[in-house]
Amino acid sequence: MSKKSALQEKKPFAITLDVGTSLLNKTGSWRTSRPVYVDRLPPCNNACPAGENIQAWLFEAEEGNYEAAWRKIMEENPFPSIMGRVCYQPCETACNRVMLDESVGINSVERFLGDQAQKYDWKIAVGEPTGKRVMVVGAGPGGLAAAYHLRRFGHEVTVFESASKAGGMLRWGIPKYRLPREKLNREIDRIEEMGVEIRLDTPVEDLKAEMEAGGYDAAFLAVGAHTPKTLEIPVSGDTPVIEGITLLRDVELEQTKYLKGRVVVYGGGNTAMDVARSAKRLTGFTPKVIVRRARERMAAHDFEVHEALEEVVDILNLRTIKEIKGNIFVLEKMVPDDSGRPFPTGQFEDIEGDVLVMALGQDSELGMLRNLPDIEIKWGVVSVDAGMMTGHSGIFAGGDMVPSERTVTTAI
Repeated sequence: MSKKSALQEKKPFAITLDVGTSLLNKTGSWRTSRPVYVDRLPPCNNACPAGENIQAWLFEAEEGNYEAAWRKIMEENPFPSIMGRVCYQPCETACNRVMLDESVGINSVERFLGDQAQKYDWKIAVGEPTGKRVMVVGAGPGGLAAAYHLRRFGHEVTVFESASKAGGMLRWGIPKYRLPREKLNREIDRIEEMGVEIRLDTPVEDLKAEMEAGGYDAAFLAVGAHTPKTLEIPVSGDTPVIEGITLLRDVELEQTKYLKGRVVVYGGGNTAMDVARSAKRLTGFTPKVIVRRARERMAAHDFEVHEALEEVVDILNLRTIKEIKGNIFVLEKMVPDDSGRPFPTGQFEDIEGDVLVMALGQDSELGMLRNLPDIEIKWGVVSVDAGMMTGHSGIFAGGDMVPSERTVTTAI
């Protein structure tokens, strides 16, 4: 065995000074084991139901390239001015910055960019005509978003809407104090300016017949959930009982003279919060919201509950309405089991109220599908595949009428 040099015997350096082979030092281009870098989405991007590339447009906004940032948003979301006001902001919940101090104000930046686009009238280009005709049923957030993207790709799009104005739940379910109508109208106007035709006051009774008559190549169904769920509550006396979604529609139409006195809202979702806050503005009385579940298990988003409490809305959790006797509401107290499911206790309490508003959720009206037996309807929603297509080739569905979280962000 040959003698080792002094440098080989004593190595005071992280990398030796041996000028010999790299096999000894384990360095050099001969190595085959290298780090593998995985390209993953940032947490904010991954949390966005609309699929926005948040990291990319925030970078453009930070550089002052506001129009470029807006155009990056518009690749996925045609309503930044709207979503900057009504989105429940899962991106901010997932933001890495929260581990340092607080999350980036993504929602506020999106609102700013959307408003800038309206101020300077930025336009969206339309693709080359494809010769394909697509009908969209429903001019709510899901239907309008689909129409926008279809038109961007060059298809001819016609939207059928049963109501007198476009917007769906954006207009009829979200009060003006949360979503100014000039912002909503301008976002819809942009889609019409792209060449999308919106036919108002035009319900679709038979989808199959409508498609054949219009010569459409495909259809996207985005019928919102506007049919209220009901629950029988014994009422003795003349206490008015109103559906929450009906009240919000009347608020939009400014036809709420019938709403007077102390309002009791039954339900714990976002609609219940909007109803209660609207009632506070209309009557001046503090509304009471009766919720079967515990506070942490309410269906409403946390920020909706927080804003309602800030406006001094009284939320009574773990309660159910047993009966109504005149202006006396008999409540039964509930107790949650280990899974959080509420159960009655047999203990009762009384509160006073003049009006009951039921806000227990809504279903979609699916009668137009009666002549399409290959479209599966289960638990009140339409079954779709990973590409959002129903069991009938060429007919797609989205929004509230498919199995998903019922939010504006998810719909678009």
